[in-house]
Amino acid sequence: MSTTLVEPGFPAEPPQPGRSAALPDAAAAAAAARAERAARARAVAARLGAEGVDGVVLSWVDNAGLTRVKSVPVRRLEHAAAWGVGAAPCFDVFLVDDSVTTSRLIGGPAGDLRLIPDLDRLVRLAAQPGWAWAPADRFAQDGTPHPGCQRRFAGRMTEAARQRGLTLRAGIEIEWVVALAGAPDEPPGYPTHGPAYGMHRLTDLSDYLRDLLRALAEQGLTVLQLHPEYAPGQFEVSLAPDGPVGAADTTVLVRQTIRAVSGRHGLRVSFAPAVEPGVVGNGGHLHLSLWSGGSEGGTGAERNLAQGGPGRYGLTAEGESFLAGVLAELPALLALGAPGVASYLRLRPQRWAGAYQCWGMENREAALRLIPGPPDEGPGAANAEIKCFDGAANPYLAVGAVIAAGLAGLDARLALPPEVADDPAAAPAGAVSRLPGSLEETVAAFELCAVLREALGDPLYEAVLAVRRGECELFAGRTDQEVAAATRWRY
Repeated sequence: MSTTLVEPGFPAEPPQPGRSAALPDAAAAAAAARAERAARARAVAARLGAEGVDGVVLSWVDNAGLTRVKSVPVRRLEHAAAWGVGAAPCFDVFLVDDSVTTSRLIGGPAGDLRLIPDLDRLVRLAAQPGWAWAPADRFAQDGTPHPGCQRRFAGRMTEAARQRGLTLRAGIEIEWVVALAGAPDEPPGYPTHGPAYGMHRLTDLSDYLRDLLRALAEQGLTVLQLHPEYAPGQFEVSLAPDGPVGAADTTVLVRQTIRAVSGRHGLRVSFAPAVEPGVVGNGGHLHLSLWSGGSEGGTGAERNLAQGGPGRYGLTAEGESFLAGVLAELPALLALGAPGVASYLRLRPQRWAGAYQCWGMENREAALRLIPGPPDEGPGAANAEIKCFDGAANPYLAVGAVIAAGLAGLDARLALPPEVADDPAAAPAGAVSRLPGSLEETVAAFELCAVLREALGDPLYEAVLAVRRGECELFAGRTDQEVAAATRWRY
C-alpha cells in the first residue's frame, strides 16, 4: 500500500465574499487542491456513513513516541480535508509523562497547526465499530509544511532516495505484552503462562489472536506471521513490507488495532521497551531493503541492491554503502529508534536486542542483521534488520533517519567493516564497539551527528533533542523498577 503525502494548499482564512476572482497563481492552485480534497472527502464520508461510521480519528506521533489524536464526526471530514483540524505545536515537546519542555524553535503556548488527513490511507477500524482512522500531516495556518512534522520528514527522506533512482521497502516488527486488565499502577498479570514461542500460549489466547487476525485482514493489511515471543505474555506480528511512510502508517494502525482487540477481550497491552526490568523487552525491529528503479510501493522494473552483487553475501556496492552508513550512525540513530530511558533496560547484551555496533549475516546479536533469504525465494527476500530499535520509537522518525544515514553512506562510498559472525559479547575486549548503554550516552552521540541534524532540520532536530534531555532529567535517580513502572502503560 503506497502512501502519498498530502499537499494542503490553503490560505490562513477562507476567501471572503466579494473578493476578486483574479487570484494569484499560487492561491488559485491552493484553492483547486483544497476543492479536490473536499470532493474526495465528501465521497469518502458518504461511504463511511453508509457503513455505520460516526467518527474519524486523525493521528500523528510525537517526539516521545506517543500517538496523539484529534477526531471529527464523519460529516465534518470534508471540512477537515479542506481546511484541516487545529492542533497545537507544543505537542512536539511533550515528554512521555505528558509534562512539557521547550526548544529554541518549537514550544510554548502560542501558535496553531492544521492536521490534514491522508485520505489515501483512511480505513474503517474493524475493532472499533463506528470509527475510521487516517494518519495526518501537519501544516502551518498558511498551508506551509510544519518543519516539525515527523511524517513529512519520512516522506522527504523517501523522496531524497527517489531523486537518486532508489526506492525502499520497509516493515517494522511489532512486539507487545498482553496482560489482564488492571489499575494504571499495577504490574502486569498475565493471561497465559505458556513457554516462550510455545503452542501453549497460542492455545490459551486463540480466540483473541483469531479476532486480531480478522481485524487486520478486514483493514486490508497482509499479515506475514503472528507468534508467541520470548517474554511472559509477549507476542509478535509482522506485516507485508511497504514504502517507508506506508510502513510507519501501518505500525500506528496495527498497534491501535491490537489495543482495541485486547480491550474487547478484557485485556490490556504494552508496547514499551521494558515491561519488567530484567526481562526481554518489546523490540521494534526495522526491516529495510534498497532497490534501484520502481516506485515507493515496490512496483516496476527494480533490482534489490542486497542481492546479486559482487560483494559479501551478494551485496552490491550501493547496497553495502547504504548499510555501512546506517551502521556508522547507529549510536546517534538510537535517539530516534531507542528514544526512552526505558529503552536501555532492553538494549542489553545476549538478549537479541542488538546491543553492539556490528553487523553479521543472520546474527541476531548484531545491531545490523543481514538477511540474504532463501536463494530461490526471489528478489524480495534479501533485506537488512535493525535490531536495536524498540517500541518507544516514533516510526516516522526511525525510518526517515535510517534513510538519511544510508544516503550519507552512499555519498561517502562507505564499506562495511569486518563481519561479526557470532556473539559479540564473547569477542575479545575492545574488538566490537558497544552501543550506548544509556539515553544520556545516546544524546551525546546525537548532538555530534551532523548527518541527522541536516536531515531533520533545526526545528525538528532541536525539538527531539529537548525531549530526550527532558526525559533524562525526568528519570534521573530512578531505579530500573521505577522507570519500567512509569512507562509500561504509556506505550
